[in-house]
Amino acid sequence: MKLAVIQESLPGETRVAIVPEVAAKLAGSGIDVVVQSGAGTAARFTDAAYRQAGASVVADAAAALTGADLVARVQPPTIEEVAELPEGVSVISFLQPVAALDVVKALASKGATVYSLDLLPRISRAQSMDALSSQATVSGYRAGLSAAEHLAKFFPMFMTAAGTVPPAKVLVMGAGVAGLQAIATARRLGAVVRAYDVRAASKEEVKSLGAQFVELDLETQEGTGGYAKEQSAEYLAKQQELLAAEVANADVVITTAQIPGRKAPVLVTESMVEGMSEGAVIIDMAADSGGNCELSVAGEDVLVHGVTVVGLSNTPASMPTHASFLYSRNVANLMALVVKDGELAPDFNDEIVIGTCVVKAGTVVHAATAEALGLPAPAPVDAAPSAPVTGATPAEGTPAEGTPADAADEKKGAAS
Repeated sequence: MKLAVIQESLPGETRVAIVPEVAAKLAGSGIDVVVQSGAGTAARFTDAAYRQAGASVVADAAAALTGADLVARVQPPTIEEVAELPEGVSVISFLQPVAALDVVKALASKGATVYSLDLLPRISRAQSMDALSSQATVSGYRAGLSAAEHLAKFFPMFMTAAGTVPPAKVLVMGAGVAGLQAIATARRLGAVVRAYDVRAASKEEVKSLGAQFVELDLETQEGTGGYAKEQSAEYLAKQQELLAAEVANADVVITTAQIPGRKAPVLVTESMVEGMSEGAVIIDMAADSGGNCELSVAGEDVLVHGVTVVGLSNTPASMPTHASFLYSRNVANLMALVVKDGELAPDFNDEIVIGTCVVKAGTVVHAATAEALGLPAPAPVDAAPSAPVTGATPAEGTPAEGTPADAADEKKGAAS
């Protein structure tokens, strides 16, 4: 079987789907790994490192794709890139299919089989493949650093001969993987951290990191599989009202709420920003999907009412070496379910395989995507169920972010 690894085409995307260490393991299992020259350069993986790992390095994407059975990517292909794929090829990426319907149609017309990592079932057996969580770990860490960089104050308390400097006050909205990493990073830097999540179950995780959990007079929004359920407009309005005082009291607010395939919920309104102190900072991790702050602009720092609103964009790409390392392992673990003895042999009775599959040999089999395309609902596949995730830690695959905590509706996805 030939696995093609090509350079990502999305502007600003510095990650690579397969790193040399993983390429060596795949090559050792009988897979022919072919890498486009320069595919890993932005993530600090050289062509020489791939060659040493047993992969073949070719001049361009066309050469890598020729005869490929499987293509590993981070971002979904463009329509133009789909046209260059071999007929009947398999593809693994963060497709987010409902938001990329034209690409799905193009892939289906190629007779492709497509797996989207953002559709991974929330079960214990899938934790090693949970790319949403691995990339959210990177995002949360970077969000904490970005907050410290933009705040014109110290994060830790200092007692000096010139007087005592109080610690920064940080409010994190959302205690999923990214939120917990943001909390941990801010705490390491010495800030006093408070955190809010719509799921009461996240309280102990927040406290375990040394932060204080914010409790509002609202009904808990526990969903299935550890996620929060989607909130109503009335709930969000009441939530904003009750959180206004918390936001006003914070030097830094970090928001993490995203809903895969849809616009992020607004948690911080302009009036809430106006109530913040001069020099305060908002780090919006959902800027790419519309923003949790209604003033956010993806990829830009906006100064409004004396507050800096930072719209983080594709945050994992700002730390591509480790982000690629983690993602690559997730991809390889999923590949273990679709490749047997060096050949493609997916078991579509496996709930992980069928759960991540969007297109099967040219047929759209993901129900939400089929509905969005106006296609008949796909026939259900009887898969042997696995146990839901239990006792997960942030590093083991707790939910990626959703509404004020994990706003994904009950089935999550969200790329970075």
